[in-house]
Amino acid sequence: MIKALNPDFKAAVEAKLGGQHFMHLFGFKLTTIEEGRTEGWLDINKNHQQNIGFLHGGLVATMADIVAGFAASTLVPANYHVVTGEIKISYLNPGIGQKAHAIGWVLKQGRRMHFCEAEVWCINNGERKMVAKASATMVVIPPQGETK
Repeated sequence: MIKALNPDFKAAVEAKLGGQHFMHLFGFKLTTIEEGRTEGWLDINKNHQQNIGFLHGGLVATMADIVAGFAASTLVPANYHVVTGEIKISYLNPGIGQKAHAIGWVLKQGRRMHFCEAEVWCINNGERKMVAKASATMVVIPPQGETK
């Protein structure tokens, strides 16, 4: 069972989003913030594609990392942070379409680590196809000077 340790987790995540400069650079927006789960969307343009027109794999991995990380972030106490300890991504289909949708959730919550999964989907002319599936370990970082 997962449980948010900060009743104001949504406001805490929204505050952290302001400092996510890389995410804003490529236009990814987190649109859903729930206890142990987040979602985000990207309007795909040529800057997001690799040389044969598919959504770049590094960008796909980044979106998976963001939604898994923020899903974990919804569960930590106030003033705590989360960083990626490990991520594994499997690419299932080429990323083709007008929009990308990433969904992340926490499978198991721990004191020091949260085990998460994420999926990245592309929407192409109304058809939805899974592009990648990821597993991630997110490490809980206490406020500076505090150990747990």
